[in-house]
Amino acid sequence: MSQRPRASLGRVLDDLGDTLLELLAGDPAHDGEIGGVVIHDPDDEPVHPAGALVLAVGVRPGELPELVREVGRRGAVGLVVRAPVVLTDALAAAVEESRTALLGLRRGATWAQLTALLRSLLAEGDIGPAEAETLGGLPSGDLFAVANAIGALLDAPVTIEDRSSRVLAFSGRQDEADASRVETVIGRQVPERYARMLTDLGVFRELYREHRPVVVDPARLDEDRISKQRVAIAVRAGDEVLGSIWAAMDGEVTPERSAALRDAASLVALHMLRVRAGADVQRRLRTDLVSSVLEGAAGARDALGRLGLAGRPVVVLALALRHEPSAEHEHEPDPGGASTLERAADALAVHLSAAVPASAVAVVGGIVHALVPLPGNGSEPEERAARLAGEFCERLGTRLPVVVGVGGVGSDISAIVASREAATRAMRVLRDGVAPGGDTRSVARLADVYTQSLLLELRDLAAARDERPVGPIALLLDYDERHDSGLAETLDAWLDANGDVRAAASALFIHPNTLRYRLRRLEQVSGLDLADPEQRFGAALQLRLLALR
Repeated sequence: MSQRPRASLGRVLDDLGDTLLELLAGDPAHDGEIGGVVIHDPDDEPVHPAGALVLAVGVRPGELPELVREVGRRGAVGLVVRAPVVLTDALAAAVEESRTALLGLRRGATWAQLTALLRSLLAEGDIGPAEAETLGGLPSGDLFAVANAIGALLDAPVTIEDRSSRVLAFSGRQDEADASRVETVIGRQVPERYARMLTDLGVFRELYREHRPVVVDPARLDEDRISKQRVAIAVRAGDEVLGSIWAAMDGEVTPERSAALRDAASLVALHMLRVRAGADVQRRLRTDLVSSVLEGAAGARDALGRLGLAGRPVVVLALALRHEPSAEHEHEPDPGGASTLERAADALAVHLSAAVPASAVAVVGGIVHALVPLPGNGSEPEERAARLAGEFCERLGTRLPVVVGVGGVGSDISAIVASREAATRAMRVLRDGVAPGGDTRSVARLADVYTQSLLLELRDLAAARDERPVGPIALLLDYDERHDSGLAETLDAWLDANGDVRAAASALFIHPNTLRYRLRRLEQVSGLDLADPEQRFGAALQLRLLALR
């Protein structure tokens, strides 16, 4: 089998053509590999790596000829525009002059989906040079090449999916399947309604139990958009199910086809394990680099440069689970082998990649940290980071409730370390809290929760010293313990209500006169003078930090 460059323009068209991209004009047979994906922004000075593939988002048709010439002068191999495009004489001449291929993004596909697919295709995802190792005659870890090989073997469009029905790779000719398969490929995920139907019919249960291909008759699904028979087989590594292969094909599943699918499943398992190994190495490397930056270690500047963030203004995000789990649950792996925090980190990395692709995310010290490069003046970078974090929390919802602290902006190591400290302090207030009932927000900057942060640090200090209430509060708590009178709770509610008797009584579900009687009684028992602001402040501090923590 001849090997093409893994990131050539021809390879991109082979793998993403028909479903996402179409060649509008020009010659896709460029030598060498694609140097990177660049989103065209008319307001920014373009920085194109050699052999860039440029995405012309929102460019008007009349601007295309000049843009084609510009990207050609900068050495781009291709320009992607939203289809359909009328190939005028001026545009055709510009394409020929620039020697740049003009590609069209088909209707129904989004720029975000295309960007994610391109990055997946262009990433080596391997350990060491790709040329040094192959598995089954295909580049190690290259699932798209594997999918195309399986598709050619079965003469059918194929997808390779993980345990969560996410599409890891797909073969060409997906347009020969049906509307549901195209929807799956474009979304890189089996639509929830289809997954639910397959679950209800017991398809997944049978698939993960059997070592043979499972046939799904489209008539069983009662869905107009599914017209082709599906043949699937589980991909296993020992007893662990890594995912599955799905072929959209008609006809009988002959012994030859069954044998081909079983052999393909074994090959895919090797490649998926190789991808996992590469991802683990990359995760550890990224974690080491992010940790060096956040801790301001000796190699912090070098680490910042290797992350591509040197000299750029960075905001640090600190993320944790809202309800702090026990250690055994926090690090308990899911079926894919990742802990809850690692899954949260991966989800945050995917979320940030669409808006700020250069962000670096890693779990450091039991907290998910993100270095987010955000230019701007004053508080603008912090506000934008807070909006991104808020959108992320909303997207997760109750499935994985998290809290995020937002640090300040800084371009050098000392400022980034300070940003991390601020983000962590804000996150701790949201996660641990110091007020009764805690804070219900999901995102905060330190300025938003500064007083609560100070109280939290005082609580930590008191806990380290094993401090106990003294004076009037100690007398009050002792009286409550002996008489079950609830006077300390009454005082706390009255202080929280800023001395409003009716509001405090409503919070305690008692009559205002009952509250007034309790206030007089607690003054008699403790000797506390509620008219003295210093005594009120001291009582509130002890109740908040010592008595009710």
